[in-house]
Amino acid sequence: MSNYKLYTAMAVLLSVGLGTACKPPQPPEPEVIDTSEADRLRAEQEAREKAAREEAAAKAEADRIRQAEENARRDAERRAAEARRADAVAALVDVNFDYDKSEIRAIDRAKLQRIADFMLKYPDVRVEIGGHCDERGTIEYNLALGERRAFAAKAYLTTLGVSDYRLSTISHGKELPKVFGSNEISYSENRRCEFKLQDR
Repeated sequence: MSNYKLYTAMAVLLSVGLGTACKPPQPPEPEVIDTSEADRLRAEQEAREKAAREEAAAKAEADRIRQAEENARRDAERRAAEARRADAVAALVDVNFDYDKSEIRAIDRAKLQRIADFMLKYPDVRVEIGGHCDERGTIEYNLALGERRAFAAKAYLTTLGVSDYRLSTISHGKELPKVFGSNEISYSENRRCEFKLQDR
């Protein structure tokens, strides 16, 4: 081979080599990332968080409704108790008796009717009937007379439809006067039956 061809071949090789060596480095191909799995995981997390929020909101709403119902129930019970107390005050008035008597007077039958009406309106209430006397007579005699008076009131109420088991009796004789005094006005006030609601 002639020198000329040799030089020409070398020049070509050098130019190719220099061109390759001087070529700027190319940036790496961007890595292809599969985003479908990340998107799926993120969507599942968001769905769980949303479900947890909805569950918490539903629980809070249920608690609110339950509390409102409980408040309404308590208010209704309170109003019912207040109405019953007011009705009791109006209905449970004393029934009075003639001297040394235990018969129900005609004038007091309307009072007993109101007591019966009250007890029939509130079938869960029970009433204690206390028999009382004025200060005249012995303790023993007045205890027996007070007992007869309480039994007479109870018997009359049962004729008006009040169940016997809802009525209890007790005699106080002359030991618990309503008013003090030794005159006919005091005596007539003290000859009585009192009606009291019993604790359930």
